[in-house]
Amino acid sequence: MSSADITAEELTMNPAKRIQYHQYGGPEVLRFEDFRPAQPGPGEVVVRVKAAAANPMDRKIRNGEMKILTGRKFPRGLGHDFAGVVTAVGDGVTRLRVGDEVLGGTGLKAAGAFAEMVVAEEKAVVTKPANLSWEEAAAIPVVGLTAFQAVVTTGELRAGQAVFIHGCLGGVGRSAAQIALAQGASVGGSCRDTAVREARDLGITPIVDFDFDAAKLAKRFDVVFDTAGTLSAKAARALLKPGGRIIDINPTPAKLVRSALPGPYRVLVGKAVVADLDAVAQAAAKGVLRLPVARSVPLGEAIAALTEFERHRTPGGGKLVITTE
Repeated sequence: MSSADITAEELTMNPAKRIQYHQYGGPEVLRFEDFRPAQPGPGEVVVRVKAAAANPMDRKIRNGEMKILTGRKFPRGLGHDFAGVVTAVGDGVTRLRVGDEVLGGTGLKAAGAFAEMVVAEEKAVVTKPANLSWEEAAAIPVVGLTAFQAVVTTGELRAGQAVFIHGCLGGVGRSAAQIALAQGASVGGSCRDTAVREARDLGITPIVDFDFDAAKLAKRFDVVFDTAGTLSAKAARALLKPGGRIIDINPTPAKLVRSALPGPYRVLVGKAVVADLDAVAQAAAKGVLRLPVARSVPLGEAIAALTEFERHRTPGGGKLVITTE
């Protein structure tokens, strides 16, 4: 391991602060506590977090809805998306160096981005474009990578094709819409009635509410992307052109079984791929991908903000970002 301002001993002896929990449950299980960051293992980096962003996935994991993937080891840190400065690197790390400004995400089991320091795999971290703020950079990784892999990798969407995004104004949905439009595809989607104008401004058409009649859009789309996890299999198939693909990013045991069967349905769990994450970061740097930040709060006040966000869905229209300075 090499280091500029932190040593292996300091990593294990000096506590840092993070939001963590000791059992699955609602927001009441969250605690703002000291923890001792792990030393970076082979292929890992330690990042001093400048900003981290909340995602719906954080709530699902904390509630235990994804424990088939995340396990039962506690305490668990909360949060995955982060931006910050590399302070130490493990053996075998060659692409990143101490002092690099980066953005990235932790694995599902690791988590822990809502913290002063986080350990992540090098393959899940890329250099932050200089023209992105810490907050803008932190908003990108999970939603941008998931959207890119759904639209480009799994969906194989090409110019001239069409995608329907169920939940087109959530973080993943908004990202997928912008990526698809940049690919030269057309985008239809569902959203709340109150958000139709915002969806139209993104270039999405047709636009329907969540409780729509799929028969009216029958066989119009090459890819059906369910970001909300609430689109019925019957409706998804009705929307799909012959030979198309249905993609869901909300894994449950039943959905994972369906995904393993022959047919168009696939559950996607985003994977750390350097080229994909870098493509997303560069799209954001060029203004092709824009994810609005609705609210920014310091780490010490984040539990209250996360609780409000979960119970009252505020702030609306953008990401909740947690900062350490």
